[in-house]
Amino acid sequence: MTIAYLALGSNLGDRRATLDRALELLRARGIDVRRVSGYHDTEPVGGPAAQGRYLNAAAEVATDLEPAALVSTLLDVERQLGRVRSEKNAPRTVDLDLLLHGDAVVERRTAEPRVLVPHPRLQDRRFVLDPLAEVASHAWHPVFGRTVVELQRDLAERELRAAGRQPGRELAGLRALVTGSTSGIGRAIALELAAGGADVLIHGRRAPARAETVSAECRSRGGRSDALLADLRDGAACRDLGERAWRCWCGLDILVCNAGADTLTGDAARWPFEKKLEELWAVDVRGTITLARQLGQRLQDRGSGVILTMGWDQATTGMEGDSGQLFGAAKGAVMAFTMSLAKALAPEVRVNCLAPGWIKTGWGAEASSKWQERVRRETPLERWGAPEDVAAAARWLASPAAGFITGQIVRINGGAIRG
Repeated sequence: MTIAYLALGSNLGDRRATLDRALELLRARGIDVRRVSGYHDTEPVGGPAAQGRYLNAAAEVATDLEPAALVSTLLDVERQLGRVRSEKNAPRTVDLDLLLHGDAVVERRTAEPRVLVPHPRLQDRRFVLDPLAEVASHAWHPVFGRTVVELQRDLAERELRAAGRQPGRELAGLRALVTGSTSGIGRAIALELAAGGADVLIHGRRAPARAETVSAECRSRGGRSDALLADLRDGAACRDLGERAWRCWCGLDILVCNAGADTLTGDAARWPFEKKLEELWAVDVRGTITLARQLGQRLQDRGSGVILTMGWDQATTGMEGDSGQLFGAAKGAVMAFTMSLAKALAPEVRVNCLAPGWIKTGWGAEASSKWQERVRRETPLERWGAPEDVAAAARWLASPAAGFITGQIVRINGGAIRG
């Protein structure tokens, strides 16, 4: 059996029902349809003016048919579903194309059926590459020597150049959800991923205006962005956030579980130990585990993805006082979970944990002179870290440059805790 990849499209009639029926007919002909992407609603490319929008998808199949026989089968299914070939790029009830057939390279232009594998325009069509990346991100193009996700990024760079914008953004074409991203470290990570070319979903517990402000900042960096609100202390709301985020752009590529309970500033600083512990458990631990497991499974099923969690550099060494006990317990749990999840989701999904040290967010900005001196004394680089320092590490870990990094605790702390 050979693994092959198909493109499906329709812009006449009940598009979704037609594509569903096409998959049924392929199965009835002995083709093992293993995975199907989400359905992407896209503008038509070329052809007569004023034709309707397309619904596009990609499918991974296993078959013992040679390329020519498989193409004949696809044409037969098209005819059964009412496809009429008239002018080039005309509206059609269904369009079934063979994109890749193992590592085969076939150019048969004179005999019928005409067979060109890999598909000659695969690398130039976003409506093909985006759904294909959902089911075959690391499938290999035998002519270009590039994976599908690399072809997707190449196309994104060409589109940027055509639009007169800065190319070379290594996260172009990737979709990210960053929880707790309306301020602090989360906001810095969201903006950094957007600067790298990613489309970014902003999440906050409340304050829609603030979430939309950060979303607008991300959009100003050239990509898509939207805002989603959810209280991660509520298990049902947490799971619903995962569902909404996945549906928003027909899937995700990057999940950053940054959201954490603030028990150091405001009224929460005066809460009893037990209430602080409950809050940290609900948001930092249970919220991270729920989202990372839920979306991690989808990323694994899809075949690729990156998950980043948020730990603490002193969780493994300890710090005196209530805060040390609270954050050591909560972030230590997240760090241990991360290493186990990395094993469970490998090799398709990389999972790593960011473990910041003294980062000047809300509490750090108001810390006493005693704490300011302690930070300088304990940090070899003799300064507080900035949210942007953590964001730079997150961008690298999410990028192809970190493609051999998984299951790691990455400390961003100026050398304060080593080993």
